[in-house]
Amino acid sequence: MASLVPQLSHCQELDSSQYDALVWVGPDYNISNNKSIISALSPVLEVDKAAATAGCVVPVSLPCKRLVYSPTGPLDRDYDDLRRFAEAAGSGVKRAMAAGSKHPLVMVQGTLPGGEVKESELAGLLGALAAVYVPLEMREVGKEKASKVEGMGWAGEKSVMEEALAIEKGRVVARDIGGSDPERMAAPRVEEYVMEAFKGTKVKVEVMKGQEFFEREYPCLAAVNRCASTVPRHDGRLIWLTYEGEGTVKKTVYLVGKGITYDTGGADIKAGGVMAGMSRDKCGAAATAGFMKTIAELQPAGVKVVVALCMVRNSVGANCYVADEIITSRAGVRIRVGNTDAEGRMAMVDVLCRAKELSLSDPDPQLMTVATLTGHACLAVGDYSIIMDNGPARAAGTALKVQQAGDIIGDMFEISTVRREDWDFVKDKSGEFVSVLQCNNAPSSRTARGHQMPGAFMMQVSGLDRHMMSSKQPLKYSHLDIAGSAGDLPDPTTGAPIPALVKWFLG
Repeated sequence: MASLVPQLSHCQELDSSQYDALVWVGPDYNISNNKSIISALSPVLEVDKAAATAGCVVPVSLPCKRLVYSPTGPLDRDYDDLRRFAEAAGSGVKRAMAAGSKHPLVMVQGTLPGGEVKESELAGLLGALAAVYVPLEMREVGKEKASKVEGMGWAGEKSVMEEALAIEKGRVVARDIGGSDPERMAAPRVEEYVMEAFKGTKVKVEVMKGQEFFEREYPCLAAVNRCASTVPRHDGRLIWLTYEGEGTVKKTVYLVGKGITYDTGGADIKAGGVMAGMSRDKCGAAATAGFMKTIAELQPAGVKVVVALCMVRNSVGANCYVADEIITSRAGVRIRVGNTDAEGRMAMVDVLCRAKELSLSDPDPQLMTVATLTGHACLAVGDYSIIMDNGPARAAGTALKVQQAGDIIGDMFEISTVRREDWDFVKDKSGEFVSVLQCNNAPSSRTARGHQMPGAFMMQVSGLDRHMMSSKQPLKYSHLDIAGSAGDLPDPTTGAPIPALVKWFLG
């Protein structure tokens, strides 16, 4: 596997000769307190006021010779957040590369009102690293295409650099899996990639496969995989990743990720040109793998992390599952298929059930599903991640804590609530044959509460409804819909919500 991130060096002295550009990021260059920076920018801004907001590239009397000024803009408005630093740093590095830089030095200064320097530095450096990401397919073309820069310098705190590197290595894994095309990241090749990514780490990798096995243990996932199982290169995989830190485990998290390697819609086929881009329907599983990669880098003590990548292809053909089929889930809940294009919840729900079974013997468990699940999420909140809790998770403040963690690293979340109407929606209205209707036959984007209703489905069909607040053993469960934040073609995938989850879980 080609190098995951560019070589990053720590250098707090601006007079180093190993860099060919200084990328300065902040609200106002005067706070740099550096005579060379101020003297280089002052005459330019006197004749070009637009440079104060648009930035510029100027000569500078430093060994790097080139100064890229990339302003954040104002930071004191109610709606400003740390993304100002990430976006400015990313734009600055891209501008440096366009100017010919191969080894830029990044410097981030300034804070949000009441914020900490390390927060703005971390957000900025993550933005800079995202700018130099090279998609996996390009890295595999050859050495010439494998990197955008020869290296990058960091002029901030060393601890920030180390944390950013660990997070970025996870985001690269997520971008590689989530952003690669349907053949390069078909399920068997995801297995190969994951094996390589976690080689030599403390993460245990277990791969489950085979249609007969899936039908016996994970019948809802098996229904989605049934058509693709007849094509060996598309046949599904369930990949379990387990990390257990040193010392006594005090808290546990289970992450179940939707990994639809390509979503045709199945028998309810995506028509009218809306199928393009459906190779990104595996970004939930990709994000869980990336989260585990960061955990493997940081090696935190006293925690247990279990990740499940539900890698299946929703193919269409004579052997595909269809609406009206009745399937009994792993938890023993009978469901009627209403729409084969609601395959994500099918791929995850039995795996969530297994995670629930395992978590009952773990200390302080929190279960999560992570998925690019609904178009409704995009309509409701745009480019943000959504989190919604069950009763025990809400009592523990999980969604609020994840949102707050995202706020201090620039990986934003909106909070939704699973209401009684969502539970009523998934009840089969016939009163016969089955308990649950898997989905209505309209797109989620044309269904009221279209992103909340799947949360109710996940809880009921996995058996988590037996672990509510009033039960003998309540279990915390949160559903994350990242359809809006994962990234759409032609842009790279984002690696959301890895930074927020890392901050939340490790504090």
